[in-house]
Amino acid sequence: MTQGSTERILYAINSVILGKQQPVKLALACLLARGHLLIEDLPGVGKTTLAHTLATTLGLRFQRVQFTSDMLPADILGVSIYDPEKHQFSFHRGPIFTQLLLADEINRASPRTQSALLEAMEEQQVTIEGDSHPLEDPFFVIATQNPAHQIGTFPLPESQLDRFLMRIQIGYPDKQAERALLTGEDRRQMLKQLQAEITPTQLIQLQQAASKISLSDALIDYVQALLAYTRNSGQFYNGLSPRAGLGLIQAARAWAMINGRDFVIPEDVQAVFPSIVQHRLQAREHLQSADWAAEILKQVALP
Repeated sequence: MTQGSTERILYAINSVILGKQQPVKLALACLLARGHLLIEDLPGVGKTTLAHTLATTLGLRFQRVQFTSDMLPADILGVSIYDPEKHQFSFHRGPIFTQLLLADEINRASPRTQSALLEAMEEQQVTIEGDSHPLEDPFFVIATQNPAHQIGTFPLPESQLDRFLMRIQIGYPDKQAERALLTGEDRRQMLKQLQAEITPTQLIQLQQAASKISLSDALIDYVQALLAYTRNSGQFYNGLSPRAGLGLIQAARAWAMINGRDFVIPEDVQAVFPSIVQHRLQAREHLQSADWAAEILKQVALP
């Protein structure tokens, strides 16, 4: 089931998101690893379309929230309203009570509003006035953000960034893909016609299968060596956390499964490594994240 399912999912997504096989594959691996996804890029390159396509293809209930500077946490989580007839407060659920929440342009909201997602992303529940409300399973947050240099953006705090398993970029399409976009069917109309390839229950089964992909002791040594390099090299203000290491292992397992293997190889770790570390590490030197992610892989010996 696993190989055929992932192939169908990727084919369906790539029929809408043209010429972006690598970002699409990373996004799917992120969700199969039970992670949350951050998509950072310029406006108009398909960030929202990718999130909506993932939700539709995976059969997930979908809510989109446009983040703005005047948003409050209650706009996402919900609010308790007093009912005078029943003489009690009743909780009105916010849009976070879904299976896939698209937090669109998350860095246009204030840090206070951004932090409303922390508990939901970590513990799959929200607490309102002392009462805990569980979220559905599966539950994902896909957030989009514009580059930090754009007007009206608030940088995501480190604690929020660490909750995202991956950060990916889509980028401009190549010439052939862009021509197909310009001359082909409208992407919004294609989304309306798109059918779910699996059910949420089948998605959970795929996640469980991914978590059982074999990982050798040598590969664990390799992951530990990568983590240790970020902590001990002196190039970064802070090294990767144990949470990042766990995420790297789960993402590598998901990548292996997508590629039809029941065991992880070093290339799986290397394929997902940049998207997992580039938003968690702050280099002391003025280096591009792609450069130092590649540099870490270059410096740490393969098992």
